[in-house]
Amino acid sequence: MDNHVDLNERLALKGVSRRDFMKFCGLMATVLGLPMSFAPRIAEAMEKKRPTVVWMHFAECTGCTESFIRTTYPWAADIIFDVIDLAYHETIMAAAGDQAEEILEKTVKDNKGKYICIAEGAIPTKDNGVYGKVHGKTFLEIANHVCKNAAATICVGACACDGGVQAAKPNPTEAKSVSAVTGLKTVNIAGCPPNANNMVATIVHYLLLGKLPALDDKGRPLFAYGYLIHDNCPRRGHFENQEFVKQFGDEGAAKGWCLYQVGCAGPETYNNCPIIQWNQGTNWPIRAGHPCIGCSEPKFWDDMSPFYVQK
Repeated sequence: MDNHVDLNERLALKGVSRRDFMKFCGLMATVLGLPMSFAPRIAEAMEKKRPTVVWMHFAECTGCTESFIRTTYPWAADIIFDVIDLAYHETIMAAAGDQAEEILEKTVKDNKGKYICIAEGAIPTKDNGVYGKVHGKTFLEIANHVCKNAAATICVGACACDGGVQAAKPNPTEAKSVSAVTGLKTVNIAGCPPNANNMVATIVHYLLLGKLPALDDKGRPLFAYGYLIHDNCPRRGHFENQEFVKQFGDEGAAKGWCLYQVGCAGPETYNNCPIIQWNQGTNWPIRAGHPCIGCSEPKFWDDMSPFYVQK
């Protein structure tokens, strides 16, 4: 059985038709900023050999994994889990204890320099990293072993990208980003949590072109973080007209005016939230009446807070 048939059969078992799969490929083309004509090429790339992936959990809340696996239509998680060979993921794998660690070590050894590592969570470094351990090993040791032996490391979420809430002042465990700990140039899918479509599109880019996407100076993919939220915000016209919400529930809020004066960080935050939105394109914070808190910017817990005060 060839890979083409194999993938379609695996997806069909989960209720994903070929038509749905092609819709998904079209969505990925849109997220990557490619014309829709690339959808068949994306489909072809995803039907080829499955890359081995290990998904590491460090100091985090598992919100990034939840963002990823809780997607429904167009079944991003179902599709990508059938496109990649996910060898290790503590949240969803059946194995536990010694067996799980044996799987991880075997994967790293057998695929050294070939697998993709997805890292979720910050790395505590104080006292040689004793504040975060799995199977007797510190996150510090695990990151330096697993990430450094990977072909590429993709950090998902603010914690892995820049330390996140774990690194917020006073940062008692001296938590740091995966890049800061390992010295590696990581791909940073920033956000708290990041949009699942940006996570998936990064992997699709790798499958399609054989390389990771172009990055900004913070290691974030330009296709997702190449422009300000403010530039694509549907409330931008109200900003230009100086029509601002003064407090939640006032007349301006009812009219959908700009949220800048109640703390919106859209003018300082790079992300594609206004374009791809959340909950399968249903909504996103600003459209729902909540200001952007800048969660895709480094150190947003410190630099963007207090969140409901004009910056």
